[in-house]
Amino acid sequence: MRNLFWINLLLAVLIVFFQRREPEKVWAWLLLLYFLPVAGFIVYLFFGQDFRKSKMFRAKEIDKEMTQAVMRQKAFLTEEDKALGEACEQRYMPLVLYNLNEGQSVITNNNDIRIYTDGRKLIDALINAICTAENYIHMQYYIIRKDEVWQEIRRVLLKKAKEGVEVRILLDGVGAREQKNKDLDYLRENGILAARFFPPLFGKLHYRMNYRNHRKIAVIDGRLGFLGGFNIGREYLGRDSRFGVWRDTHFCIEGAAVTTLAVRFALDWRYASGENLFKKDQLFLPPDYCRNGKETVQIISSGPDSHERIRDNYLRLIHMAKKNIFLQTPYFVPDTDILNALKIAAKSGVDVRIMIPCKPDHPFVYWATYSYMGDLIIAGAKCYVYNRGFLHAKGIVIDGEASCYGTANMDIRSFRLNFETNAIIYGTKTAGQLEKLFREDIMYSTLIHVNNYEERPVQIRVKEQFCRLLSPIL
Repeated sequence: MRNLFWINLLLAVLIVFFQRREPEKVWAWLLLLYFLPVAGFIVYLFFGQDFRKSKMFRAKEIDKEMTQAVMRQKAFLTEEDKALGEACEQRYMPLVLYNLNEGQSVITNNNDIRIYTDGRKLIDALINAICTAENYIHMQYYIIRKDEVWQEIRRVLLKKAKEGVEVRILLDGVGAREQKNKDLDYLRENGILAARFFPPLFGKLHYRMNYRNHRKIAVIDGRLGFLGGFNIGREYLGRDSRFGVWRDTHFCIEGAAVTTLAVRFALDWRYASGENLFKKDQLFLPPDYCRNGKETVQIISSGPDSHERIRDNYLRLIHMAKKNIFLQTPYFVPDTDILNALKIAAKSGVDVRIMIPCKPDHPFVYWATYSYMGDLIIAGAKCYVYNRGFLHAKGIVIDGEASCYGTANMDIRSFRLNFETNAIIYGTKTAGQLEKLFREDIMYSTLIHVNNYEERPVQIRVKEQFCRLLSPIL
């Protein structure tokens, strides 16, 4: 008993230390420790840490430069009514300024964007881009499987590393747990720098598993940037019989917006590896780099250490829609504001269309998603179930003029707990392409009718309501 007392005292001190940023929660965790000695501290390790007020993923080296850049751009945008030209209508200016003020997301209007919905074509494009690298290759993925797809990419990366190109790979501690320490050691021994975001304790204990770096970013020489929903694995090429055809959305960006992706990677890399890339000027292109694209882009990021910026962009776009809203997501577990905004839009005559997959990869999330579909169907929205395979695309298009796609699902976990990155694109070219893809996907989908939904079996109703109760933690 005496030893237990001293153990609990030590654990209590640790809890007070970890929770110093949110002292109002200390007593709740101390009570848990009192009633569940030792075990209470283990529960705290997995679920008690809160990074929402932390600034650990910022770099002081670029704070001043980013602040000055934002101030210059803000002054320019507010003084010039046509600062962005025809590519960005004036009605989107409040959203542009919000992203500038809240997330230091500079806006660029000289980008070229290619959209990929097929995994094989995306991997081919990524490998081709890697082969052209002369200075550096930075890759950050939530999931990297140990299969033939990764082996194919790894061979090219090893070749480029031998040529003297700086190669860095950043993996998530939970999503890429298939990659063991020996696998990363092999990369390092062959000239590739590798790091793990929130690595497991003792190689196995994922005590921060509630926080995941869900970003999928690749940056080649600061010229090309890849961003979207595809991870690296055979299922993303449609080679897993459980899912069949994998329908996703990924961008290849060439233009000034790539610099923002490079900064995002450097921030995450600095935290995970300790290496400060901002001291390596050669990793960032000079401002006079020639870019000929015409797409207007803001790269926006969010995570538990920051405000729910991506969620706020989704919400603002929904409120701004006048004609239509096309939304695709594998997981639809919205908060009250998002749900009500969509219902109000549907009841106001806006053509609201939402598409979800027909099969679950996470059953609890799937049935919670289905329950929210019911609310929207009753409000007048058109809800589709994609039947061709697994729908993993994540984003929204409004009025054929603006779109927001990337790594963030339309759920509470992506809004509050995951580290995510999206691209918001102002202009009819990309929005029109995404809307066209959505309409093509309707050909492989089933519209959920009100009568069919209301006549669903009792067991499905029970699953929906039970899983909906778990929505805040899904």
